[in-house]
Amino acid sequence: MAVINFSGVKEKVVIRKEFPMTRARRVLKKETIAIIGYGVQGPAQALNLKDNGFNVIIGQAKAFRNDWDRARKDGWVPGKTLFDVEEAARRGTIVQFLVTDAAQRILWPKLKKCLDPGDALYFSHGFSIVYKDQTGVIPPEGVDVIMVAPKGSGTSVRRNFLSGAGINSSYAVFQDATGRAEERCLALGIGIGSGYLFPTTFQNEVYSDLTGERGVLMGALAGIMEAQYDVLRKNGHSPSEAFNETVEELTQSLIRLVDENGMDWMYSNCSATAQRGALDWKPKFKKATLPVFKELYKSVKSGKETRRVIRSVGKSNYRDVLGKELAVMGNSEMWQTGAAVRKLRPKEKARAVTRKTRGVAGRKAN
Repeated sequence: MAVINFSGVKEKVVIRKEFPMTRARRVLKKETIAIIGYGVQGPAQALNLKDNGFNVIIGQAKAFRNDWDRARKDGWVPGKTLFDVEEAARRGTIVQFLVTDAAQRILWPKLKKCLDPGDALYFSHGFSIVYKDQTGVIPPEGVDVIMVAPKGSGTSVRRNFLSGAGINSSYAVFQDATGRAEERCLALGIGIGSGYLFPTTFQNEVYSDLTGERGVLMGALAGIMEAQYDVLRKNGHSPSEAFNETVEELTQSLIRLVDENGMDWMYSNCSATAQRGALDWKPKFKKATLPVFKELYKSVKSGKETRRVIRSVGKSNYRDVLGKELAVMGNSEMWQTGAAVRKLRPKEKARAVTRKTRGVAGRKAN
């Protein structure tokens, strides 16, 4: 492992140079990787592994027709590389359990029966293992239990793979039954296209992940955007102006500067007026939101968030309820304005990017 100094704190990370693809292929040469669930993470991880030369099959319930059809459209062949969940799990020596957290709880009794001693059970989230009292997911003693958690959505995992950038992932070993658990875990992390891998535990991963999703990454970001947009609109600013100052400038300009060289560099490349105002108001926002983040982390750690997720997502009408909630967001003035703004972006640039992406995807698939 490489030792990296993160602001005075030394951490061990695994980079591609020290765990190259050739080694990953050698480690997993005799393995059959069964991807269970072709929803969010499943397609990206399956296709990346396949493109990198690993033996991959898919387990997907036909009842979820959209996911089954998507798998077929992506080239997985029923009876050869595409099976129902139990058949794929029986065939696999590494079973990547990538259905939703709520679905894992339901499928686990069937999946557990398909695991043989020496198999590896793989997760991309610590949810089911850490909250086992609520999920009932308790692996048998004879299997490796490992995790690679990409720090991005399935869409980003695939997109970054096709661009050659990769996406950073955390990894953990919960149970080492074979003595090969960590090596298998790292090989899979490299196989799905991770930029680098950093060690964690199942517990730390789920606590940080649930906090991040509800906080800065999604919940807080959307809430703060809505609040600023509403204030601007109520003070007479047009929808276009309010959206551009709230979302467009962030996503199309400033966040890219942060990505390139950090927040301080972004500040240094903005006007003196913007710099001074941001530096003066940043502590106020931190003070206002810190209590909310403390409350959020406490809710995650206690299992309260998990109980709410299992209760809500497990309902038979959840997809309908979710659709209505997302429709409220999508049909709001702010995001309808966003749709109009996106249409005004230079079309030639968008077409060029599309052609380039399709070209890479085509070469990778052949």
